Amino acid sequence: MKIQFEAFQLALNYPFKISDYSRTSTPIVFVRISDGGFEGIGEASMPPYLGESIESASHFLSMLQFEEFTSIPEMLYKVDTIAPGNNAAKAAVDLALHDWYGKKNNIPLYKHFNSNPALMPPTSFTLGIDSIEVLREKIKDTDPFHRIKIKLGSENDKEIVENIRSITDKEILVDANRGWKTKEYAAEMIDWLATKNCILVEQPMPVDSYEDMLWLKSRSALPLFADESCKRIEDIEHIKDGFHGINIKLMKSTGLLEASTMIQLARDRSLKVMIGCMSESSCGIMAAAALAPQCDYADLDSTWMVSNNPFKTPTLTDGKIVLSDVAGIGY
Repeated sequence: MKIQFEAFQLALNYPFKISDYSRTSTPIVFVRISDGGFEGIGEASMPPYLGESIESASHFLSMLQFEEFTSIPEMLYKVDTIAPGNNAAKAAVDLALHDWYGKKNNIPLYKHFNSNPALMPPTSFTLGIDSIEVLREKIKDTDPFHRIKIKLGSENDKEIVENIRSITDKEILVDANRGWKTKEYAAEMIDWLATKNCILVEQPMPVDSYEDMLWLKSRSALPLFADESCKRIEDIEHIKDGFHGINIKLMKSTGLLEASTMIQLARDRSLKVMIGCMSESSCGIMAAAALAPQCDYADLDSTWMVSNNPFKTPTLTDGKIVLSDVAGIGY
């Protein structure tokens, strides 16, 4: 098997500057794996704050050689041991292998992972931190979605929520983006948000505030989900007592194989599960959607935000992504 890869910029499709997305593009590396008969495609989405780049991904991928297929777990174990980090680049290989395997064996990805399409949760649509005027304009894009995810952690959090509530009564998922610096303020905000049809709060405090998270969880009026505090499977044991759930992203977990194991371990530890995304094309979104029926919440909205998605936008019915019966990922 030969790995080929290419890279290009995937620009977010905002008609005006939005401060939360001041970087208007996210580097994407697409990976193609072929055995000469079937080809699998995966992607690495690398927002700059995570430290990966087209250059680092290209260097990592150049070290890989697949002479023959053994098994996906065995091959991905070898990929993971080549170098630390490079989580998104590893995810691209994981997705490409699963896509190739599904096409070769005529299996849609969701069937490979034994997901039930009838259990697909609605996906939320994210609104970034910005001026009230911009948010009131952007909220029009949420019409096909039943849930809204909002970014908080600014000085006017309550004003943002109140303005959204003046327009829609849709359920809100809150991502505080580590922005609440004291446990007392976080608790006050959560109590208030619980009265505004907000249903959960993601990463309310900085990653190094675990003792405060233990206190906050014990009196929180809403479920608390770890995002930056939980990247890979080994993180679950460290954070399980400070959160009610975890947000799994394929670009953090190194792909589908580890993400599926994380879902099971989270269940074993009585944690709720959200599956989320970076700025990804339909390749990454449909891969994550294959696991979404096993999760409580889905935040898989990026393909509706980008201008140059090279694949077909997923079908959305009643606010839920429709899984594809095409073999492989089904992008």
